[in-house]
Amino acid sequence: MSRPLVVVGDALLDRDLEGTVERLCPDAPVPVVDSPVDRPRPGGAGLAALLAAQDGRDVVLVTALAQDAPGHELARLLADAGVRVVDLGLDGATPEKVRVRAQGRSLLRLDHGGPAGTPGGLADDAVLRDAGAVLVADYGRGVAALPSVRAALSSLGRTPVVWDPHPRGPEPVPGTTLATPNGSEAQHFAPGHGGAPLTAVTARARELVQRWAATAVSVTLSGKGALVVSGDAPPLVVPAPQVPCPDPCGAGDRFASAAAGLLADGALPSEAVAGAVQAASAFVAAGGAAQVRVGRPMPAPLTAGASAEDVVARVRASGGTVVATGGCFDLLHAGHVAVLQQARALGDCLVVCLNSDDSVRRLKGPSRPLQSAEARAQVLLALGCVDAVAVFDDDTPVPLLERLRPDVFAKGGDYAIADLPEAPVLAGWGGQCVVLPYLPGTSTTRLIERARLDH
Repeated sequence: MSRPLVVVGDALLDRDLEGTVERLCPDAPVPVVDSPVDRPRPGGAGLAALLAAQDGRDVVLVTALAQDAPGHELARLLADAGVRVVDLGLDGATPEKVRVRAQGRSLLRLDHGGPAGTPGGLADDAVLRDAGAVLVADYGRGVAALPSVRAALSSLGRTPVVWDPHPRGPEPVPGTTLATPNGSEAQHFAPGHGGAPLTAVTARARELVQRWAATAVSVTLSGKGALVVSGDAPPLVVPAPQVPCPDPCGAGDRFASAAAGLLADGALPSEAVAGAVQAASAFVAAGGAAQVRVGRPMPAPLTAGASAEDVVARVRASGGTVVATGGCFDLLHAGHVAVLQQARALGDCLVVCLNSDDSVRRLKGPSRPLQSAEARAQVLLALGCVDAVAVFDDDTPVPLLERLRPDVFAKGGDYAIADLPEAPVLAGWGGQCVVLPYLPGTSTTRLIERARLDH
């Protein structure tokens, strides 16, 4: 039987009040949120424990719960999630964070619970000694600073310890396997380093490795991934895949819980960070903390190469704007890239409707395309501004657009709207065709002719 993953830290009660906004209040310029639905979930260290449990792990949470209504609700949610709780007791109120949200975005946050209460001590450290790995998810409210907790963590020997620090909390205990501050937390603990951003982050991580006597320090870089320093070795940078990020809330907990689980499985710190970057990216791509439900796994994230239908459905469900464009994109050049970037800026996703090989031959002649549809799609998907590619076999993308029903169809070049066959089709469901400026002198045909002349 595998040993449990033990999470230590301050648990909170999080609530999302999710509604819709279609009007402003008549007596003040503020949005009116209609029919909000209350969605409670464990927060803080409780969220980290819940996410680890949703990975299928045996999870124990060492935390401090208050004897009030939010505390009882938090205890029930954790039990329903299959998380075993070691309750240290809390002399004070349960911290509660309420986000008012609409169309997939937060409008306001209300915090309840006031100053941090006083947690009780850890009477028996057996739960930590039996752990396969320990994650300290510190939210600066006292659990990680307890002398009994710190003494127990310091005596764990070879058990991997991941420490997710907080500016109001204590520094990690010496011998921590992996500390995971974000960029601002690293700057708080190790101020004064200048230079280029990666240079400064590396210097802070090196200082913290030495000061905390940690095996490794990983500084998370928001949507850019993480930088890892261990000893005197050059820093390892783990880039994050480009994913939509409408709600980054909880990404740090997903990163830390994934890293702790991988260390429990025997991974090296560098391997744990690489896996944690992927897990955190998938988490935010799937909607972040707003999509967390007790008793229901996270929805599958949109991965690179996701179908156009999946991308459109996900963006539309969150109230976003769907943008489409079309073309052959036989030999990608600066003009194409400029139009694609401009099109993506008009909404929350960009679907490229790509002419099939037969469609290109009918339009351009028997010598085209130079690249197969599969190769052209692969090049397009490598651009950060393209969310999906859909190949169509007709002479125009109209049948495909009728299936996808985008809000905007963008075309680059010297067109009038009346010249675009897509315009009346989009108007049928309230969509809009737009023309984008095209870089002068950029053309696939010209590039091909120049290449032929050069040879």
